[in-house]
Amino acid sequence: MARGRGGKRKREQDPRTHRTEHVVVRVGDVVLAEMKGDDSLGNTIKEEAEGVVSVKQKKRKMPVRDCKKGLVGNGDEVLKGVALGGEEVAVRTLRKRSEPNKRVEGVEAENKGGRKGKENGANGANKRGGKGRKIEVLVKEEGKKGVLEVKGDMKRGGKPAKTEEEGGKRVQHSFRRLRDQGHLSTKERKKWIEEVSMMCHQCQRSDKGSVVRCKKCKTKRYCVPCIENWYPHTSQDAIAEACPVCCGNCNCKACLRLDIPVKNLKNQDLVLDKGARVEHSKYLIHALLPSLKRIHDEQETEMEIEARRKGLSNLELQIAKSDCAADVRVYCNNCRTSIFDYHRSCPKCSYDLCLICCREIREGKMQLGRGEVILEYASRGLPYLHGGEEVDNKKRKGKRDRNVLEPPIESSPKSSGKQTFEWNSYDDGLIICPPEDMGGCGSANLELRCLFSKNYIKELVKKAEKIDETSKILHSSGTSGERCSCLNSLDDANLSINTSRKAASRENYEDNYLYCARAGDIQVEDLKHFQKHWSKGEPVIVSNALDTASGLSWEPLVMWRACRQMQHIKHGQHLDVKAIDCLDWCEADINIHWFFDGYSKGRFDQENWPQILKLKDWPPTNLFEERLPRHGAEFICCLPYKEYTHPRNGPLNLFAKLPSACVKPDMGPKTYIAYGFSQELGRGDSVTKLHCDMSDAVNVLTHTTEVKLTPEKLTVIEMLKKKHALQDRREIFGNSDKAGGDSCFSTADEKQFLNKVGDASMGSESKKNEEAELEGDVTEGGALWDIFRRQDVPKLQEYLMKHFKEFRHTYCCPLQQVVHPIHDQTFYLTVDHKKKLKEEYGIEPWTFIQKLGDAVFIPAGCPHQVRNLKSCIKVAMDFVSPENVGECFHLTEVFRTLPEGHRAKEDKLEVKKMIVHSVTSALKELDQTEV
Repeated sequence: MARGRGGKRKREQDPRTHRTEHVVVRVGDVVLAEMKGDDSLGNTIKEEAEGVVSVKQKKRKMPVRDCKKGLVGNGDEVLKGVALGGEEVAVRTLRKRSEPNKRVEGVEAENKGGRKGKENGANGANKRGGKGRKIEVLVKEEGKKGVLEVKGDMKRGGKPAKTEEEGGKRVQHSFRRLRDQGHLSTKERKKWIEEVSMMCHQCQRSDKGSVVRCKKCKTKRYCVPCIENWYPHTSQDAIAEACPVCCGNCNCKACLRLDIPVKNLKNQDLVLDKGARVEHSKYLIHALLPSLKRIHDEQETEMEIEARRKGLSNLELQIAKSDCAADVRVYCNNCRTSIFDYHRSCPKCSYDLCLICCREIREGKMQLGRGEVILEYASRGLPYLHGGEEVDNKKRKGKRDRNVLEPPIESSPKSSGKQTFEWNSYDDGLIICPPEDMGGCGSANLELRCLFSKNYIKELVKKAEKIDETSKILHSSGTSGERCSCLNSLDDANLSINTSRKAASRENYEDNYLYCARAGDIQVEDLKHFQKHWSKGEPVIVSNALDTASGLSWEPLVMWRACRQMQHIKHGQHLDVKAIDCLDWCEADINIHWFFDGYSKGRFDQENWPQILKLKDWPPTNLFEERLPRHGAEFICCLPYKEYTHPRNGPLNLFAKLPSACVKPDMGPKTYIAYGFSQELGRGDSVTKLHCDMSDAVNVLTHTTEVKLTPEKLTVIEMLKKKHALQDRREIFGNSDKAGGDSCFSTADEKQFLNKVGDASMGSESKKNEEAELEGDVTEGGALWDIFRRQDVPKLQEYLMKHFKEFRHTYCCPLQQVVHPIHDQTFYLTVDHKKKLKEEYGIEPWTFIQKLGDAVFIPAGCPHQVRNLKSCIKVAMDFVSPENVGECFHLTEVFRTLPEGHRAKEDKLEVKKMIVHSVTSALKELDQTEV
């Protein structure tokens, strides 16, 4: 068999079997006609005798199987038509049901007159493609009997079934053929599957030696090679007790594609009783009411301006609904913020403006003229990446380094020169449409429009206030300022029994410890404990999250097989994937096998420096659960606190409240696959640079592989690190005079770099101290996390703006200018920078090691960065919790002020729409429970 592009089997035609049967028509001993079959070109060869008009074949779409006295149709999908003496008679060939271990000695058939015929030569019935067989059929013409002889009864590509000797008996292993021939009863078939069949469920083959049969289901079996290759951590005895299908973690192609139902998936759905749903709905309304009132106040202000301009009262004012479908996303043409209800729109050109922009125009604070910005970098050659001199671009013209590719499109401080426009409103608050160069028409007035009804939000606030008033006692008891119980036991000698993990050393603060629960020990009442820490904006760690699922393999090749098989025909186009080199932050196309080979064994560039790659956008689609359906289900099963994280029915996840008809943001899951080393290289580390998410997120470490460096490699790395440090000092301090004489670098900074050159090994003092503190976790962990508190963001931004020239980004070039120090995602703070940050500004992040199976909860608005200590696969999902909606509001306003084209410019979350739909859903839930 040959394998086609799409993974399907392609049948090769056997020239010896590409023919029709040899048909002979007799009356008595006289041969009336003979059709020898088709030649190699498919032409029919016919020989006719007297009285025979023709012998022809008629194709049928479906095979016809007739059963009469033990005879069955041959299934050749062909009807033979024989014309005798001018009368055509349709004839079907029949054969007798063969019996196991017995030769067919003869076939009898009875005609309408009661005559019986008997013939020999039917020994070809037991073997397809034999010498042929004689089958007596009924052909009636003037009382004569016609006999149709068929030779070489073989289907195209047909092959005999495999047999083997067991106890002196021939046993056929093709169950389908045995079943079709009527050999096995239902009971016999079941016994045959349980005791005789050698077909491996994983590879669907029966020729790979011994198999391990499942004692639980008794229908599945796995061959030893498949067990060793695809289930290396599972013993044969464990598979015999319960096979992967019974356990729900089978990673064969069919199960990964969910072609068959998955059994025994644990914790896939969130089941809540009536009391819990009511409590969650009241909690949601209480948490979202302040934000809902804020939305209502914005609408009331705009409605008052419109009513005053028209000389009407608010009750008399009529607001037209916008002609927009529910599945269309509406956003502001000026600031790209999403529009969910009230807005102003041009009746002539459909230019839309949000209420915040309207307010800024009237106040004269509209920020215009920043325009689109494009980041430009110049490649300086491979030697420059490792401390060498810059290669002249003119000399490099026409030559392209295979390791240096074009950088991804990002934002930059370079303006595109977009024209500015002084946009003001009239005294009565009327705003005109902007000119054509800003996307408008410049002639019509912007009219007030709504997407919901006029008073929809107002009525929603009244109902929510009424519900919240009756449940204030409940909420006041849950938000007490008492010290958390997990912090009261921190002074105990045995800290291992605590549910906290030390992550910082701030003086006079109680938030140095993070709440760390064990997934298997979480009970219903532990949700309130989680909410106490979560409402304060603290990260939460849940260990052993993978243990709560079915145990599906997260091996990279297993994931790739599952993703590749989703498109059978076009799977070849997925062999190459986009990867980012963490040294120069440029994209490269790489074969997926080569990438995963480096994932487990490591890759090195021409200078023997570790080449750290991470996949970008894999699987190559936003719909993770469509490309990796089985892994998507497994991820949902292992998520802790599903009240917040379940994407479909989490009662405290605002994303789950969006109607199915509206456009939803992409919240994941998403995979993050990257190489990593435990040593901090300082340049080219496997990092996710400092950034801040608009929504909450949960990140689960699903797989790790350690790549150890040899002493020879370590020696080369130390030499290159010294060259890197010298290059940093030369470029940072050598060019300080050219910056206008206002260098931000002090003598202490230069002294630190001199010390860095003298001790460029991984053993600077600060690095040694941190590694000593985390030594126990590094061996078990996979990623190093740094998460900053929200209240420390202003000082963090100030530090980054002061020291930004000490950081490198694309093509390893020093940063020249910064648009936003956090949202640009161009900084990673090394151990030395974190030490200097604490010395200068007195702040430090929560720093901890994420171990295999750990689920890390990151609150919205907390800047964070990650460095892989091993090759890691992490899967993350975003969600929106009611406690952090206020921070989502703040981030939306920050993002809208970014320049056009910035990576974080567009408001993809639409948090205001989520708030309105969440309160509506909670009120509906309460109404249904009261009935």
